[in-house]
Amino acid sequence: MADASDTPAGRDYRETVFLPETPFPMRGGLPQKEPQIIEQWGDLYAALRKQRQAEGAPLYVLHDGPPYANGDIHIGHALNKTLKDFVVRSRFLLGHDVDYVPGWDCHGLPIEWKIEERYRAQGKRKDEVSKAEFRQACREYAAGWIEVQKAQFKRLGIVGDWDNRYATMDFPTEAAIVAEFHKFKNSGQLYRGSKPVMWSPVERTALADAEIEYHDHVSPTVWVKFPVTGATDDHADDLLAFRHSNPSVVIWTTTPWTIPANRAISYGPDIAYGLYEVTAMETGLEFEPWAKPGDRLIVADKLAEDVFKAAKIATWTRVDGINPSGLECAHPLAALSTGYGYSVPLLAGDHVTDDAGTGFVHTAPGHGADDFEVWKAHGHHEVPDTVDPDGAYYDHVPLFGGLKVLETEGKKTGKFGPANGAVMEKLIEAGTLLARGRLEHSYPHSWRSKAPVIFRNTPQWFIRMDQPLKDDGTLRERALAAIDATAFHPAAGKNRIRTMVESRPDWLISRQRAWGTPLAMFVDKETGQPLHDAEVDARILAAVREGGADAWFDRPDADFLGAHDPNRYEKIQDILDVWFDSGCTHAFTLETRDPAHGYTGDRPSHWPADLYLEGSDQHRGWFQSNLLEGSGTRGRAPYDAVLTHGFTQDENGEKMSKSKGNTTDPAVVIKESGADILRLWVALVDYAEDQRIGKQILQTTVDAYRKLRNTVRYLLGALADFDEAERLPLDQMPPLERFVLHRLWELDRDVRAAYRDYRFQDVVRPVLEFCSNDLSALYFDIRKDSLYCDRPDAIRRRAARTVMHEVFLRLTAWLAPLTPFTMEEAWTTRFPDQGSNCARVIPETPDDWRNPAEAERWAGVQSVLEIVNEALEGARRDKIIGGALDAWPVVTGPAGAFAPFEGLDAAEVFRTSGVELRTGGDAVTVEVRLADHPKCARSWRRVPDVGSDPDYPELSARDADAVRFWDARAT
Repeated sequence: MADASDTPAGRDYRETVFLPETPFPMRGGLPQKEPQIIEQWGDLYAALRKQRQAEGAPLYVLHDGPPYANGDIHIGHALNKTLKDFVVRSRFLLGHDVDYVPGWDCHGLPIEWKIEERYRAQGKRKDEVSKAEFRQACREYAAGWIEVQKAQFKRLGIVGDWDNRYATMDFPTEAAIVAEFHKFKNSGQLYRGSKPVMWSPVERTALADAEIEYHDHVSPTVWVKFPVTGATDDHADDLLAFRHSNPSVVIWTTTPWTIPANRAISYGPDIAYGLYEVTAMETGLEFEPWAKPGDRLIVADKLAEDVFKAAKIATWTRVDGINPSGLECAHPLAALSTGYGYSVPLLAGDHVTDDAGTGFVHTAPGHGADDFEVWKAHGHHEVPDTVDPDGAYYDHVPLFGGLKVLETEGKKTGKFGPANGAVMEKLIEAGTLLARGRLEHSYPHSWRSKAPVIFRNTPQWFIRMDQPLKDDGTLRERALAAIDATAFHPAAGKNRIRTMVESRPDWLISRQRAWGTPLAMFVDKETGQPLHDAEVDARILAAVREGGADAWFDRPDADFLGAHDPNRYEKIQDILDVWFDSGCTHAFTLETRDPAHGYTGDRPSHWPADLYLEGSDQHRGWFQSNLLEGSGTRGRAPYDAVLTHGFTQDENGEKMSKSKGNTTDPAVVIKESGADILRLWVALVDYAEDQRIGKQILQTTVDAYRKLRNTVRYLLGALADFDEAERLPLDQMPPLERFVLHRLWELDRDVRAAYRDYRFQDVVRPVLEFCSNDLSALYFDIRKDSLYCDRPDAIRRRAARTVMHEVFLRLTAWLAPLTPFTMEEAWTTRFPDQGSNCARVIPETPDDWRNPAEAERWAGVQSVLEIVNEALEGARRDKIIGGALDAWPVVTGPAGAFAPFEGLDAAEVFRTSGVELRTGGDAVTVEVRLADHPKCARSWRRVPDVGSDPDYPELSARDADAVRFWDARAT
């Protein structure tokens, strides 16, 4: 039907047209409306759990990876929590009882760093404040941000057990973490070892791999000569052949500051090495090079030319091949200090390559993982301590005592100090520097302070990865078996975490900071072994449960040790790595509420969780710490499935940065457009990959939202006053309605499967296409005339309203997890007394709606319809017709093209007043002719029966019958 505002002269029939009516506005007004809906929901999560438990629903557990309680949420938080909410709401929608307890990670450096900054602003150093006061300040800081973030997450529409949220700093939680730590201590998996770890001098603590990020950095590079001084007996003949020329082994390094810690040189057993003699130097240089003719240098043959180019050596001669095995060298600083008078052996190492450098690796076992391993593998046990916790050489280091490797105070904090330069100057003085340069490369930094880190030998506590356990293999083997038993979404996540676990070193769990859960144990000073006493452990747990971690630090040792002599035991003051903290969350959040462990309350959970969901970086972080903790204490991972998402970039695919000004603040998006817009963006992206967001992308999301909203709005208007008495049974449905019901059956099948598999994009995109193509462009357009102009009891109109009712029931359910505010508004607009839309399950869709034959028919109809529409649009542009109802097209084509129209009113399908279908030709063609009949004053159709009813001479027979019905009802 055309717009009724331009009716012919005579009676105004507009009041008789059944136009859609609904209070549901076209504009969402989400920023104002959503807070009202949140208030109406109240404790929606608790209500949903209670309802599902009463229904006997199966339990589904999503365990929350805790965000850090430090600052407002950012777009990454919004993505993560919204995806989790999709899971929670969709599982409720699929008929589950869902356990989801939000939590927070509260310990560790970021908060400690903020509190230190606060004290510095007051002119106080951290060590001028008592530990108790400092920790209390940290606790209050974290507690404040928990409340801020909680409110921000709730505004996003996130449902969960907010009243029972967990936090790693709660007293009972700290006690539970200590209890998990004690399990490792008492099982023998824990040990104290002295080995190089990534150390942040700025933060004065060891860091785990998950706390490291890599940035480009320019380092000084040096080529250093180690004079050959001797060899083992079986190598004596080789040595005598060139001893008179004082040959030197040449190493290359990007960390000159580690030269004072050198104890060996590593070589590759399969690399070809040669003894080279310098015959001439480059000329015309602005400086005098450190090499000179006659020097004899030992390097890898493959790298000799690169080395000599760096040293400005013009020509050289290869004297002989060299087997480095058994050679011994002098330290390059030996001539300047007797402190470097020890012998430097050459050790075979598989980590050495001839891809770059010299083919020899300077080996400082206190400052590199490979260096440490090769040193130990050759029977050496003493590992020198060269650099202190503040990043300065210890006073005992010859020539360099007190010099800073990294600055930790003042404006230069985080910058490299004078150590590199001082070492190079001493190498020049000793005559052992061959060349130097600069190299831009990727260098490890602390992801918190952004300052460079160093490898530094220090006593730390580790959990063994490869020690055989009492029952079934090593921790590494248990973890790998658990990975194989876990479902990963996407599947590539399995290989990623598996590779990490296969190659990871022992788990470093100790940190030298103040704000965290302590390694609450005593160590026997005589044996160096942790104390194993169940009663001591019980007293420790009771104290921490009552007074938090502070109790460990504040109470005297005797309170815990009982009959043990306090003088015999060392009280460990380190805190646990925060990844260990969060790796234990499954124990105190899930296991304690598992009915299998005796829980009888109204908030049941189960262990293991059905799903963990975090960013892909958590393969080396939270996923892995939970994997190791669960495998070490319970023999398996605390999860059955893992889902990972990518990171959010700006519209140009660049990393977001406040300094670049390219961030998208979720609070701003919510304030301007509403949370449903942000949620719809999350639903539309492929979360498994890195996503993009920005103003233009959000505008596209707004456009998609409008399509959804307008579809729902049209349904609400068309369904005004619909009741069950109007419902039409399936066997009376016209073909078009049968087709739409079939599409509902298909979508219902696909939406359920997509939700089960966490494919949220495969929910919203097909639904959007259904709304745009099947509904708006086809069904609504065809049935508009019937809805507006048929009498209310007409079969065709009843069929349309029955099907639209079914569409409404499913659309509002399917989209409830993704755009809950809009679907709640739509549902309560139509059914104000039927509870929350969020509490519904997807309505069962009858199998007899499935109708592939009708789908095939309408595929054929639409192929012809597209051609007819194109012809009608051309006729409108050429002003041959004003609208489709002015046309009576002649459509010609092969018989097969019109077979789908059998039993259909083709004019109704084309939205024209009439149509003539002619068989002929090989392709469908259209001739647009004018409808040569009077115009109905009500529906605007030009049909032959206009005027056939004497009571309504301006109307078609159908419209006259409808107006007669209207007039009778009006009287």
